Amino acid sequence: MPAAATGLRQDAFLAELLAWHAIRTPDRAAVVHPDGRLEPDGRPAYASVGYAELAAQVSVCAAALEAKGIGRGTRTALLVTPGADLFTLVFALMHLGAVPVVVDPGMGLSRMLDCIHRVGVQAFIGVPAAHIVRRLRPRAFAGVKSVITVGKGRNGGGLAELTALGAGLPQLPPLECDPDDLALIGYTTGSTGPAKPVEVTVGMLLGMAYGVERGHYDAEMTASLVTLPLMGVFDLAAGRTVVVPTMDMGRVGAADPALLTDAIQRFDVNAMFASPAVLGPLSAHLAQARAQVPSLRMIVSGGAPVSPELMGALRAVLPREARVFSTYGSTEALPMALIESREALAGPADGPAEGMGVCVGRPAPGMTVRAIEVSDGPVPRWTPGLPLAPGEMGEIVVSGQAVSPRYFQAAQADAEHKIQDGERRWHRTGDVGWIDGEGRIWFCGRKSHRVRTADGDLHTVRCEGVFNAHPQVARTALVGFGPDGGQRPVLCVELAPGVEREQWPRIEGELRALGANNTVTKTIEKFLPHPAFPVDVRHNAKIRRELLAGWAEDRLTGSRRPSAADQALRAVPLAGWAYLAAWPLLPWDHATLTWLWWIDAFLSVVVHAAQIPAALRAEQELATGRRPWATIALTMVFGATWWRRRSSKQKGAAA
Repeated sequence: MPAAATGLRQDAFLAELLAWHAIRTPDRAAVVHPDGRLEPDGRPAYASVGYAELAAQVSVCAAALEAKGIGRGTRTALLVTPGADLFTLVFALMHLGAVPVVVDPGMGLSRMLDCIHRVGVQAFIGVPAAHIVRRLRPRAFAGVKSVITVGKGRNGGGLAELTALGAGLPQLPPLECDPDDLALIGYTTGSTGPAKPVEVTVGMLLGMAYGVERGHYDAEMTASLVTLPLMGVFDLAAGRTVVVPTMDMGRVGAADPALLTDAIQRFDVNAMFASPAVLGPLSAHLAQARAQVPSLRMIVSGGAPVSPELMGALRAVLPREARVFSTYGSTEALPMALIESREALAGPADGPAEGMGVCVGRPAPGMTVRAIEVSDGPVPRWTPGLPLAPGEMGEIVVSGQAVSPRYFQAAQADAEHKIQDGERRWHRTGDVGWIDGEGRIWFCGRKSHRVRTADGDLHTVRCEGVFNAHPQVARTALVGFGPDGGQRPVLCVELAPGVEREQWPRIEGELRALGANNTVTKTIEKFLPHPAFPVDVRHNAKIRRELLAGWAEDRLTGSRRPSAADQALRAVPLAGWAYLAAWPLLPWDHATLTWLWWIDAFLSVVVHAAQIPAALRAEQELATGRRPWATIALTMVFGATWWRRRSSKQKGAAA
């Protein structure tokens, strides 16, 4: 008997859909995920939870959460490892009308805690390690009244306490919700400024699920591999099997493509969502290993533009009928637009090299997209004269059911990003681009990243596409420094793997020629090679240009060179090492000198070693591209004296 087809009903909210699928396909696997064991052949072992079991677990946990003081509108921070437990808790919170606060641990501990503090969470659900952080940093959790610890089990075992409590309580159906009710609070990546809390309403969440479903899936796709938990929620609402691979979703760039391939093959995965940082290594692994993935019929990529080269590489290793989509969107509006690889590899594929930007496709189902004049001030009201004509460069704006109506308690952010149009609201994306005569959207860069020169604005992605066409260039990043209207543009260049640094003079000359032959890039005259661009942690693809701008300014002006005071400070740890080296000459019967030697040894070895993690993070912030081993060596010799003052100066300048 063939498996029942999947699909998303539009007459029910997400919390209701899980129970419906449990009745319709009770024995279908809902979540398949690693259980921490290894198979005899060394591969990770997986466990599965069926729809009937998952729905029952959701109902029981919802009753327990309500007994713990969590109910409609309770803002609940959720720090749980992706797997059956996480999906159970998300649907249990939706069941109650509570509001999960979704914060990505990959953004860094301090930023994550700041986000939790700003929304005033009222409940906290987390694994034991998360509760240690809560106790060490109590200020971020000052308003928390309900605290729940989830154990280490991944197959529902981590919810044993909640299950035991909820089993003896009345279990009610999902709470009825209005489309305007708050469903969850998500955060932007903060890659172009402070992370902003985004209100996702019940109606918006359903609109997002509908846009993803109608734009990509068909009824015969029954298993989906997820690298982003939210996509797993949408898959469960549609009745598919969610396969959670062995990977750290907070560091997607570190995912092992061999383990992803194993999960795809083992569970007959039909579809997957991943960022280009995952798909690049995956396509290379499939090609090198000659691995076959006959079940994989669709890949959806998001988080950063997908290059024509990556689309071509994926098409080469997938079944002929497979589709590869690049999805354009943001936390505030997802999906906004999409394009399939066959169209992207036709005419639009030549656009980046010609300085046209990257074609991200046509508006997703249910979305309306326009371009308006670029400005940094608020636009409170929509007027008929706002939309630009096709072909004109402007800021991309979007409206539709899958667009957030507002930020959470952030009136200033609303004023900067929302435009009122009667009962409708437009969202200003902060992206610069244009719409062609066929209705396709061309992305040219972030508004906050534009380089404002005396000759006019330069848009990052639009310019970089010209230079990325060079065969020995992995990627480029356009940055600028100086006052607005007089900034100096600098192109940072990351060479392709295997290209020797000695070839840079020749490559630089060829890049200059490329730039001079295009009207968009002819004013760019400074080129600097960089070993490895700093990127955002969530997608491992968005370049942190503000860090590169500081690095480029230092290379060209020496703004970060150590001062006399810095050099004097670095003499202190050197003196300490000299004292340690002098131990054969010390009179060991002198107690004071002996104790000084041991104190010096502790400071020079133990304390310096303890500063290595902070030094590695600071090096990423300073975007030096220095190798980790060199950072470790410098920290062991100089301690924090070689990087802390520079890091403080940069943060002060950025503020």
